[in-house]
Amino acid sequence: MRIDWTALPEAVTKEVADRAGGTHIIPAASGDHAEIAAAVTGTSGKVFVKAAHTDFGVRSLRFELRVSEAVSGPHSPAVEWHFEAAGWLVVGFEHCDGPHADLSPGSPDLDLLGEALTVLGETPAPDVPLFSPKARLGFEHPTMNGDALVHTDLGPANLIVTPRGLRIVDWAMATKARPWVELAMLTQWLISAGHTPEQAEQWLARQPAWRLADPEALDYFATMNAEKWASKSAESTAAWMHDLAVWTSQWAAHRCQIGKTAQRTNSHT
Repeated sequence: MRIDWTALPEAVTKEVADRAGGTHIIPAASGDHAEIAAAVTGTSGKVFVKAAHTDFGVRSLRFELRVSEAVSGPHSPAVEWHFEAAGWLVVGFEHCDGPHADLSPGSPDLDLLGEALTVLGETPAPDVPLFSPKARLGFEHPTMNGDALVHTDLGPANLIVTPRGLRIVDWAMATKARPWVELAMLTQWLISAGHTPEQAEQWLARQPAWRLADPEALDYFATMNAEKWASKSAESTAAWMHDLAVWTSQWAAHRCQIGKTAQRTNSHT
């Protein structure tokens, strides 16, 4: 649960001010993986600060810190500094200035995302403990296991178009898996941005990992992911859960239709 910057102990705010050269605070508009998330501006420039003090929050932020330190590449924000004080873990990340990516059909931001996906698909998982596909998603398939670094949450909120290119933020759910898992998890966000499931798959097919993916594994993934979000949304009033249930169900229905069409074709040959 996100809380206000003023809830931080003085020992923490003083340390941040010393490192940033001041503390002009602008709270983050979205996200909830850390109790505190804000852009902090001082004489040393601008930094994005996350802080946590609950057991779960600290574990999650420490995981994100370790992954962010280990990930090397042009698309991940650098860790500027981190410290612990008064029971809080505080991390200062490179601040990414720019709008969130537009993933709608025809958007030029899709080209930037495509380039980033190519890099990610060729990036081996760093030597730190990462989620397994089963731990991250709640279901598994043998072909999901692999050695690539998979962000697993490439929604627009985590994609920032900066003057220096696309930045992928919030690595709190990084996973070690096959590259196609990243693409399968991206379908829901492409559909949310206005793509039909068919259009989403056509765009994803530009990636070698998608073309190499087992169609039956994609069918399984789509079905299990839709069932998961349908179950979650049935127990929650959160609008975002219901949205995910709709988007994932649309893709699952599309995969089902593909399968039926293939069966009819095979039966007539």
